[in-house]
Amino acid sequence: MKSNSELQRDVQNAISWEPLLHAAEIGVIANDGIITLTGEVDTYSKKIEAENATKNVIGVKAIVEKIEVKLPNSWVKSDSDVAQEVLLAFKSHFSIPDQSIKVKVENGWVTIDGEVTWNYQSEAAKNVITYLPGVKGVTNNIKIKTETDDLIEKRSIEEAIARNWSINHTDLKVSVSGNTVTLSGIVDSWRQKEDAARIAWNTPGIKHVVNDLEVDYYHALRH
Repeated sequence: MKSNSELQRDVQNAISWEPLLHAAEIGVIANDGIITLTGEVDTYSKKIEAENATKNVIGVKAIVEKIEVKLPNSWVKSDSDVAQEVLLAFKSHFSIPDQSIKVKVENGWVTIDGEVTWNYQSEAAKNVITYLPGVKGVTNNIKIKTETDDLIEKRSIEEAIARNWSINHTDLKVSVSGNTVTLSGIVDSWRQKEDAARIAWNTPGIKHVVNDLEVDYYHALRH
């Protein structure tokens, strides 16, 4: 296993490797696989990039995110301007049902609510906001309202996950209760954990995915 200092160095290198982040002042603390990110960045997108870079590092089990977004004065926009840009971004994105989503902006922080049919629509709405200037953060409260009452087949989800070459599904378990899918067990990386949830969300009829997967890269080496 990596020592705390080795994991800290790997995360620092991963963050500095990203073009958006090489000059960012981001602090990294490692403690038994738990990474705490601190510091300040001038855009919300850089905060997300730092999180994503950290997730890809082998040995990272969890992230405590304490990065603050502090916009330069010249980049600060009124909440009304930010709201208008969010609405325009929604209209220009074919996969976002903009009529179903409500937007609230408070001190640069965007909250989105409403109901959509698929999770990818909810993710698209959040992602398109991430790179808008003037945004300090995003809270996604969108709910999934399925249009089908078909029974969710556990086997179909298991087979879909097994087809993905990037996921070690040996110790991954799927359970279904109503419209909720729960993923449990152990995967080798944070990316595998996210990919498994994304695949589960693609199942027709899903309203909730509970991702209880544990990340343990060294588990694969012990088997």
